[in-house]
Amino acid sequence: MVNQQKPLRGFLLALLASAAWGALPIAVQQILDIVDAQTLVWYRFMTAAIGVFFILLFTKKLPQRTAFSPRVFGLLMVGIVGLSANFFLFSYGLNFILPTTSQVLWQLAPFTMMLCAVLLFHEPFQFHQKIGLATLLLGLGLFFNDRFDEIFQLGQYAFGLFIGASAAIVWGLYGIVQKLLLPVFSSQQILLYIYVGCAVVLTPFSVPSQVMALNGFALACFIFCCLNTLIGYGAYAEALNHWDASKVSVITMLLPIFTMLFASLGHWLAPDTFNETKMNGISYLGTLIVVAGSIFSAVGHRWLGKSSSPK
Repeated sequence: MVNQQKPLRGFLLALLASAAWGALPIAVQQILDIVDAQTLVWYRFMTAAIGVFFILLFTKKLPQRTAFSPRVFGLLMVGIVGLSANFFLFSYGLNFILPTTSQVLWQLAPFTMMLCAVLLFHEPFQFHQKIGLATLLLGLGLFFNDRFDEIFQLGQYAFGLFIGASAAIVWGLYGIVQKLLLPVFSSQQILLYIYVGCAVVLTPFSVPSQVMALNGFALACFIFCCLNTLIGYGAYAEALNHWDASKVSVITMLLPIFTMLFASLGHWLAPDTFNETKMNGISYLGTLIVVAGSIFSAVGHRWLGKSSSPK
């Protein structure tokens, strides 16, 4: 149950989760020349699985095997495939696109889940969600205003955009699976099974020894990437205990803004280490519009009132 008496704590925890996730692609990009995407993702899943296991162990909330059924097993397999692909594609795409671009494309994820819910569960596609989707598409067009020639050349940049968008879209598989499994397991229990499964799936494709070549700042970025899932999801889950879910979701939709700020700050402090955020004024406006579209799709019904009823 949400603790309405601690909104400041909820806000700060949501801010921590957003900052952790916003900094993630910047850290990932620092190590991809040394550690390939699948190996990095394997380490992230292993770290997260171990962390969640001990959290559930100490709180005596480990899942019961008696809850398993063929349907539950099948859903977990779909979730494992979805989250494995999401983590891999997200990291791999950073070989071709900048972190801010990756986070802007990530705004497709909640819309994918929303559309899947409409198609699979026949949930209403409400008026405010339609406005949010239209706003998102407008924002994406503005964000890429100066890159259309490069996109239509279908080169590496276009390939990176495809990978980044695919990472966001495939996340919908995990989101739907979690929704279907919540009556059986808690969110942390679901994550435990999926993290372990993802680590197993990626084991044949990973080369753990690659991390031996890391040192200094690259090693620090690697450790941050491995701990990021626990930090981000832990802070997010705790924020929901102290603040309204809709308000927490608004903060976490600011990821592109956080990434843009961190990338600009990093390039200002260490231009030889961090890539420049190559964006014009219209692209910055597009980023804000993309974020606005995501926020409006989540909480726009509160602003529109009865006018947001299903059409």
